[in-house]
Amino acid sequence: MRIEGESETNMTEASAKEPLVLFMPSGKRGRFPVGTPVLEAARKLGVYVESVCGGRATCGRCQIEVQEGNFAKHKIVSSLDHISEKGPKEERYEKIRGLPEGRRLSCSALILGDLVVDVPQDTVINAQVVRKAATDRVIERNAAVQLCYVEVDEPDMHKPLGDLDRLKVMLEKDWGWKDLLIAPHLIPQVQSILRKGEWGVTAAIHRDMDSSRPFIVGLWPGLKNEAYGIACDIGSTTIAMHLVSLLSGRIVASSGTSNPQIRFGEDLMSRVSYVMMNPDGREAMTKAVREAVNSLIGKVCEEGEVDRHDILDLVFVANPIMHHLFLGIDPTELGQAPFALAVSGALQYWAHEIDIEVNRGARLYTLPCIAGHVGADAAGATLAEGPYRQDRMMLLVDVGTNAEIVLGNKSRVVAASSPTGPAFEGAEISSGQRAAPGAIERVRIDPATLEPKFRVIGVDKWSDEEGFAEAASSVGVTGICGSAIIEVVAEMYLSGIISEDGVVDGSMAERSPRILQNGRTFSYLLHDGEPRITVTQNDIRAIQLAKSALYAGIKLLMEKQGVEHVDTIRFAGAFGSFIDPKYAMVLGLIPDCDLAEVKAVGNAAGTGALMALLNRDHRREIEKEVARIEKIETALEPNFQQLFVNAMAMPNKVDAFPELAKVVTLPERKVLSDDGGGEGGGRRRRRSRE
Repeated sequence: MRIEGESETNMTEASAKEPLVLFMPSGKRGRFPVGTPVLEAARKLGVYVESVCGGRATCGRCQIEVQEGNFAKHKIVSSLDHISEKGPKEERYEKIRGLPEGRRLSCSALILGDLVVDVPQDTVINAQVVRKAATDRVIERNAAVQLCYVEVDEPDMHKPLGDLDRLKVMLEKDWGWKDLLIAPHLIPQVQSILRKGEWGVTAAIHRDMDSSRPFIVGLWPGLKNEAYGIACDIGSTTIAMHLVSLLSGRIVASSGTSNPQIRFGEDLMSRVSYVMMNPDGREAMTKAVREAVNSLIGKVCEEGEVDRHDILDLVFVANPIMHHLFLGIDPTELGQAPFALAVSGALQYWAHEIDIEVNRGARLYTLPCIAGHVGADAAGATLAEGPYRQDRMMLLVDVGTNAEIVLGNKSRVVAASSPTGPAFEGAEISSGQRAAPGAIERVRIDPATLEPKFRVIGVDKWSDEEGFAEAASSVGVTGICGSAIIEVVAEMYLSGIISEDGVVDGSMAERSPRILQNGRTFSYLLHDGEPRITVTQNDIRAIQLAKSALYAGIKLLMEKQGVEHVDTIRFAGAFGSFIDPKYAMVLGLIPDCDLAEVKAVGNAAGTGALMALLNRDHRREIEKEVARIEKIETALEPNFQQLFVNAMAMPNKVDAFPELAKVVTLPERKVLSDDGGGEGGGRRRRRSRE
């Protein structure tokens, strides 16, 4: 075999005439002798084509499609005539199991001429139906687990080699696995499994790093045609999980649940405090999160009709405190400077060692943490979005009680955390609540009348539309969730209800009865019902403090990078998916940027876990990149406080927002006294920014 691109100095005339084979979508290509099985060519090029049966044409995992035509770009004319006709094994499989039109088994199909071969990304043989598509991303597969069917020689009195040793011999002979270890719990079962399978068995081989010795982690009689993995993101509020076929890459089921640790504290620091103040605090929280993970595994397995004991590999991401508590590590040191992690690198476990109820041989991998408060979840998001893979300056933000910020490109990546607090999740807000049916999620304020309209979760209509009251009667109007908190404060600023410094303008009471006086300050009546929902001066201050902490952290990283603007912004996390980029920018949550380049990417941390589950090369990739990321501790930066003060204004006291100004008319700047300019006094104006 000769891979295209190699030196042709010593290439013989014979090899020059060897067929050229191009695999798509990977784009890998090489020349092979006539008669080479397509599966063998794929393996020599490093193209992932699954096979369990070892070329016996019984598992059906190695399906491919031949593309016909003249591919001028690649200088290949590909034809069905350039591949062998179906042989007896392939015909037998097609008769028993069936083959989709145009599909071939690459273990039986032989190369006869130049070919363009497509490896279908949707190949699923005997797999369950996909219930939820978590991502449309195509992830090239190179899982840490491989299923290998072998037929072992029966015992022979003249050859006293043990059953396990003969199994290892065949795994080396048929699959090339050398120096195999075996999970200890399997050793007593080997003989009975071999005899039950009449000496034909399927072994699950796990090898993460090429430098590590491979393990036999599972063994079944006969042909085993499926294995599953779990990708899980443990957040402080929710736990999100995907159940995935390791052989096809299909997401079989996805689900989520609340993190039960909330009962020990809403935010991360309160949970650390609980550990410090209660002797059994760490054990209680570790038990709670593991039970939740086990329950969620049961849920996705039930939905996907999968036996949880067929789960052989698991990948987890989490913020540092969740990471430590899940693994049974005391997080106390993360609650105080210098915020020391017990361990920052990637970790490997036997899943049963930390009470995860799956196959006893299953392995569990955690992505590395970046810094004391920039965790494996940020590493997962970084892997998914890949700022280090591009030329443009990307800002990646996961907004939560502790915002994680990554900024960079191919040249350099920096990261930091910023203590935004729980305001964006509804805590510390007088009418705030978590996103649930009945919560206001969208707000608009008429700048002329100051009258609001809003939408609530669970109701399709806006509040000013006919039929809203009837539609909302079942869920009510119960409070304001995070996305609406951002919008209502931004809308109050755009309509002139509050100044750039966040002070409610009391003189507006002359224009609208919705401006209510509360002692020396004022508030805005958003919904006059039961309950009565207002936005108070204290609510606005809480949002200002939260957004200023985030913006100051971002600006600090921009200064470290020596840039005045960013090219693209990605909101990660569940909350980020519901933030309107325009209002986030009006509020001054993020720096100025072309709004077309500001996108929500959902649970990017979970996508990173999924990538690491399906391709072990991604594990090495993110381990390498995390080691290169520069960690900035905002609390130690002398300029942080000034950046924070500047960020209290909307959008910002000193930073210009020319891109935002293209789509939003920013109000004339006005600064009010702390009492809101009661009775119209204490008010002064400045010229609008250019």
